[in-house]
Parts: sequence; C-alpha cells; structure tokens
Amino acid sequence: MLSQTIHKPLAARVWVLLAALLLAFAAMLSTASPAQAHDELIGTDPAAGATVDALPAALTLTYSAEIADDDGASVVEVTDAAGTSLVAGAPTVRDNTLTQPLEGEASGAVTVLWKVVSSDGHPISGEYSFTVAGNPAPAPTETTAPTPTETAAPTETAEPTPSATETVPADEDSTFADVWPWVIVGLVAIALGGAVVYLLASRARREKALAEGSRGPDGTAPGPGSEPPADH
Repeated sequence: MLSQTIHKPLAARVWVLLAALLLAFAAMLSTASPAQAHDELIGTDPAAGATVDALPAALTLTYSAEIADDDGASVVEVTDAAGTSLVAGAPTVRDNTLTQPLEGEASGAVTVLWKVVSSDGHPISGEYSFTVAGNPAPAPTETTAPTPTETAAPTETAEPTPSATETVPADEDSTFADVWPWVIVGLVAIALGGAVVYLLASRARREKALAEGSRGPDGTAPGPGSEPPADH
C-alpha cells in the first residue's frame, strides 16, 4: 500500500514536468520565429502595376528591414517590352531603401527583377512591373541621300508681238489716195458753183442792159413798132 502511494505522486510530477517543458518549447518557438523571418519588399516607386507618363529617372525599392550595402550584394534589372536594359549604373543602398538610376525611353510594360541580401544574411529576390504610357519609339528608317535635280535653263523672253487689234499707221500714199477723190469732187463743186454764179450775174447784167435800151435816149418807152435794141 505504501509503494502505491509513493508511485502516484511521482507519475503526477512527471506529467507536470513534461507539460512545463512543452509549454516552454512552444513559447521559445513563438518568440524565435519572428527573429528568424526573412525581410521582404514592402513598397516600390513606381508602384507595382502602376501607369506613368514617362520613364522615371530612378526607381526606389523599400524593404521591411535594413539590407546589405556591400558591393554586388544588390542587383536590379529593368527592361522594356523589347527586352532593352534601362538601368544606368549600379544601385545604391541606404538602410532599408534601394535606389536604381534609369535611362533611355520606354513605352509599354517595364519589368523589374531585383535581388538583395536581407538583414539575416539570406538573399531574397522578386519581380514586379509597371507601365509607361508613352508613344512607342518609331523604328529607325534608312535615310536615302536626296537625288540632285537638274536645274532648268533660263528661258528667253520673246518680244511681245502686236495683237490683231493694234492699229497700224497707214503710209502717206494710201492716205493721199483716199483723200484725192474728195479733193477732186471739191474742186469740181467749187468750179460748178463759180460757173453758176457767173451765169446768174451775166444774166442779171443782160436783163438790166435790155431794160435800159428799151427806154430810148430820152428815157421814154419805145413804140409798138419799134425794134428792141441789139445786144451790145
């Protein structure tokens, strides 16, 4: 009976000890897991999935804790949709921030691949992308040398020819020939007029002389049987 009473408290003590050890081990795991967790990327500029008007001068990656700043510890690759590299030199690290300079022009999707060494000495890496909303750069075209063009010889300016409506002055012979018939008609008209005037004047003198001769020397009218005086 005494041995049974001794064994029961011993078994209970063993179970209590085991329970205490399990609790201590669980507590240790819960406190150790955050310390052993790796750092992670918590922010980017430009942001993942964002759309920007043009390629920025640099991109920034922010981590949950400080990262190693040794040469070659951080590597960043930035390429455009055609696979052309857009990085300009090595990245710089300050505390938990990494800055990667960029250069060139891009349009469309831009892919970022990064790899750093976290504060616990383990390398971590990741990938994200953003979009540049610019016009795609035109493909280079071959430039052909311009073909020389022949210069046309200067044309001589012809003297203006007189138009059909331009009046050509008539020569003196044609003018005289046109006027001569009218001169003759005028002379004939003048001659005829002079002849008519002469005849009328002569007739008037004749009639006057006949009238004076019919009265006689004494101024009396001649008798019925007398003859009229002869014309002088």
